[in-house]
Amino acid sequence: MAAAETHVAHRAMDGRRFLLSGPLDFSAPFTSVVELTIAGRPHEFTAGSVGLADELAQALGVDDFDEKLNYQGGVLLTARAKSYDAQIRLSEDRLVAAWRGRRYCFVTQLYGASTANLLAALRTLRIAEHDDGLVVRPDTRAGSHFAAPATVIKQVPGLGLLDMTTLTAERARQLPSWRGLPTRAGELFRDTLSDGRPYFVLAGPDTWVTVLPLADTVVDQVPNLVARLRVRSGE
Repeated sequence: MAAAETHVAHRAMDGRRFLLSGPLDFSAPFTSVVELTIAGRPHEFTAGSVGLADELAQALGVDDFDEKLNYQGGVLLTARAKSYDAQIRLSEDRLVAAWRGRRYCFVTQLYGASTANLLAALRTLRIAEHDDGLVVRPDTRAGSHFAAPATVIKQVPGLGLLDMTTLTAERARQLPSWRGLPTRAGELFRDTLSDGRPYFVLAGPDTWVTVLPLADTVVDQVPNLVARLRVRSGE
């Protein structure tokens, strides 16, 4: 008996929605990553479900947030993290910040910054929480803009880790000159990472999906699984 077709929608941090469908397991949570330029400096934001804030904070060396304030319909949490690299004898002082809404949150960090610096950067953004994800809207008049399209990252059991973003002219130029394997989601290409591990690129009409096989992936079965997958994007 064939597996039932399932559907899911995830919203990237720049507002673009990715719609996945097929007889696959889409139950795992997703994250979205975007890089912005604010006042000439790069800032990376990672969004996901509300529990992601604590997970990422711990990975960045923060056991608990020590400052909390209401901000743009959610709660802004901050903590100070310090680290020392003995090899290069460099100490780093970082401000780790998380904005937490009803269902989603985002996390970012600033080096050698104060809470005032953080708020100055966030004032150039409008935060909006949707049922399918978290969006930040930069104010170009305030010196804030997207440095590149946001990505959505999602693990699909059996297939691997999907890294989805918008197909740009720059990415299209990276494709091989030969045609890939045709699927209903686009053309599938296989390549190899620098460490010898295989990965795949799925180039659709307006999407670019990198498929990284994981421990439960049978690499030779990836084309068959991708053939059942459909990926679309829209505002």
